[in-house]
Formats: sequence, C-alpha cells, structure tokens
Amino acid sequence: MTVFPVAVGCESMSGFWLVLLLVAAVLLIWAAYDVFQRKHAILHNFPIIGHFRYWLEMIGPELRQYIVTSNDEERPFNRDERRWVYASAKKANNYFGFGSDNDMEMTSNYLIIRHSPFPIDEPPPGTEGHDALYRVPCRKVFGQYRDRKHSFRPESIVNISAMSFGSLSGTAIEALNRGAEICGCLHNTGEGGVSKHHQHGGELIWQIGTGYFGCRNDDGRFDLPSFLDVVASNPIRAIEIKLSQGAKPGRGGLLPAAKITSEISKIRRIPMGKDCMSPASHTAFDDVDSMLDFVEHLADESGLPVGIKSAVGQMSFWKELIDQIVRTGRSVDFITIDGGEGGTGAAPLVFSDHVAMPFKLGFSSVYKLFMDAGLDQHIAFVGSGKLGFPEVALMSMTLGCDMINVGREAMLAIGCIQAQRCHTGHCPTGVATQNRWLMRGLDPTDKSHRLANYVVSLRKEMLQLSRACGVEHPALVSTDHLELVDEHFQSMTVTQRFGYRE
Repeated sequence: MTVFPVAVGCESMSGFWLVLLLVAAVLLIWAAYDVFQRKHAILHNFPIIGHFRYWLEMIGPELRQYIVTSNDEERPFNRDERRWVYASAKKANNYFGFGSDNDMEMTSNYLIIRHSPFPIDEPPPGTEGHDALYRVPCRKVFGQYRDRKHSFRPESIVNISAMSFGSLSGTAIEALNRGAEICGCLHNTGEGGVSKHHQHGGELIWQIGTGYFGCRNDDGRFDLPSFLDVVASNPIRAIEIKLSQGAKPGRGGLLPAAKITSEISKIRRIPMGKDCMSPASHTAFDDVDSMLDFVEHLADESGLPVGIKSAVGQMSFWKELIDQIVRTGRSVDFITIDGGEGGTGAAPLVFSDHVAMPFKLGFSSVYKLFMDAGLDQHIAFVGSGKLGFPEVALMSMTLGCDMINVGREAMLAIGCIQAQRCHTGHCPTGVATQNRWLMRGLDPTDKSHRLANYVVSLRKEMLQLSRACGVEHPALVSTDHLELVDEHFQSMTVTQRFGYRE
C-alpha cells in the first residue's frame, strides 16, 4: 500500500538532484570559461562573481536615478527637473509642496527673479485675452531685415530643437511633429533630412549640415535642384545651416553602412552598402564671405529666411561676420547659439565636456558684439542647451534670445527616462533607437499630446514669471530683473555679471 508514495518520493528526489547537477555543471563550465579567458582580469581572478561588477556598472544610471542621488544632484537633468517635465506633459499636478529644498544662500550662481510689487493678473479662463494654449509669439519677424519673400513671425517662443530621424526613431519624430502642430510651435528637422515622419502637420525649420542630406549630389556636395524639390514639397518655414553644435563642435560624423536602411538612404540621398562620411566643414563655402554668399543664394532661390547654428568658440568668426554684414549688407536672418552643455546622440566625452562655451557665457559674448554693432534688432537670436525650464528659459530671453529650442526636454516629454543609452541604439523607451521592437512601445498619437502639454506648460510659466515682474511678454523682462547669488553671500544682477550695458 505504501509502494506508490515511496516511488513518487524517489522520483521527486531524483528530479531535484538532476536539476541540481545540471545547475552545478553550468556553473562549472561558466567558471572554467571565465578562468581561461584573458580579456577581463576581474573575471579571470573572480569567476562568475566578477560578472556582478559589470552588471552593476550597466545599471549604474538607474541606481543613481532612483536610489543614490538627491532630487537636485543628478546630471544632465535632476529628478526635480524630470518630474516637472513628466507632470507637465501628462497635464498632472506639476506643483511642489512644502517649500524649496534648494540651499539658496550657499549655491553658486543661484538665480533669483526680482518680482514686482505690482504684478500683472492673468486673464481668467473664458475671459477676453485668455489663451488656453498660452501662445507667445516671437518679438521679431524672421527675414524682415533682408526683406525675404516668405518672411514670418514664429507663433511660439518655445520650439523643438534639431534632432534627426536616425538619431531618434521614426515614431519619436512623428510624435514631436504631431505635437508641434497641436501647440503651434516649429519643429527643427536636424541635419538628417526631411522624412515622412516630419509630415504630420508641424511646420519645419530644415537644418542643413555638412553632409547636405536631402540636397546632395552623388559626390556629397550641395545640389540646388534637390534643395528646391524638398522645399516645394514640405511645410518648411526657414533654413538653418549648421556650422556646429554644442556637444561636438568641430567634428564630422560617420554613418556606417550597416545602419543605412532603405528609408534612410532615400531621405538622405546616400547609397546603401557604403559608409557615409559627413565632413567637419562645409564644402559649399570655406569662409565668412562665401558663407554669406551661400546664405543669400538659398534665400533668393527659396524665398525663405536663412540662418546659422553654431556653438561658441573662437570669437574672431563672429567679429568678421558682423564686419561683413555692416560692410556688404548681406546677412543671416537668424542665429541659433548652442551651449556646450547641449545634447547629442553620441560624441567623444572630451568634446562634450571641454569644447565650446556654456550657453550663458557663449550667448552673452556673441550677443554683446551684435548689440555694439547695432545689429541686435535686425537679426533674430535663438538659444539652445538645457533651456527647457521656466527660470532658465526666462533668463535666456533677458540675455537677448527671441526664441528657445528644447531638445532633450522634448524627449523627456515623449517618454525618455534619461537612460543614457542614446549611442547604443538600445533606448528602452523607443525614443533614440531604430530597433522596431523597442519602438513599438511609443504611441506617437499619445506622446504628441504630451509634447504639446509640455510646451504649453513651459510657455505658461514663462508668461507667469514675466507677469510677476510686471511685464506682459518674457522678452520685456530685463537683465536687471534677474540676480545671481553665490555661496559667499554676494549677489550681482545679470546685467553686471555678463557685462551688459546698464
């Protein structure tokens, strides 16, 4: 009567020992492999256990995000900043309770906004003057100084920065473009060309880099007929010639043949099966004089305002540009200044950390030159480089920006979690990848509304700050409204700190 239970028990015990034996065999083989390999000293010396070191290193960003760092420590964007973007994008409560957790008196260059004792009230919902989208137009008309045929005044002081299809996924680009259409802002294409993902209602600034993607001939040089064809078939409002960007100025780029899909080949007008090199410099011009010729050529042929984008390095370039504008009358219509703290899909660490001036120093140095030459009112100035938060956005406007561009902040709005895997192609949220499986989780319709919500929230709080200062438009806030406090109980107005005229 007891034979059957005993037999079952014996089978269970034998199954357990079999599993244990298999596990032991796998571990033994794994340990042997670690011992005999010569690539990693840690694995050789500490077989199996040494792998934990690499696993912990791999998830280091996540550990720091959620366990180690405080709310205002992490870089490039701290937890408070990310929380504000996420809440704004979801139309959730983006207020913070109990009071500031910043040490205002002991933080170097801590920004203080000098409010007015007589602030301006915001028009209540449903009354005249209230705009649910908080549209804030640019104070300048792009192309007015040179009387371009298609001059226009941008409807939003907050716009989407240059991020290419290829660097971002097609679904991410679509989400950004749909969102731009909803909130009425401009969408910069980045230098990767205009794709079908950019054709969902949002108006474009077409960025042209040294690779001339979308407007190049077989030799990789600029091709006017291709340029005009793209302009005629897309909602392009302006052209931006990229000289450099903050995260990697002075470098070209290589797109390996393995990453060139049929779609990318068609958009960028490059052959498949062959590495594509973007040179460090343009081939259409090689100095300021020929650059201005190229600018005027594009403007004459297209009728569109044409500007340049650059990080700030050697100041002689800007001085010569001003001299040429004053002497010849030729001019760019707008200038986008990118700070050295700007983002990128991938760049050498030394370029990200040490090449190009940070935004506040770089922009103020350039803008003061144009002020002194009397050109600051003729050319529109655009800022980029971690400016997508109300207080820094307002400060950039006081320094002379007419608009700001948001890049990584826009990525956060559509789902980026700052995993810092952009250069690997393994973005877990499907934003900065071409992996179709990872892209499936990003719904462009839903994320477009989140992008729009974020832009509207940023414009709203910029307006609230300017009204708190007693003026109606962020561009009317002066540098004397802002003060920078340091850890030595000293303070200076932004006017004094950056050497602006009183």
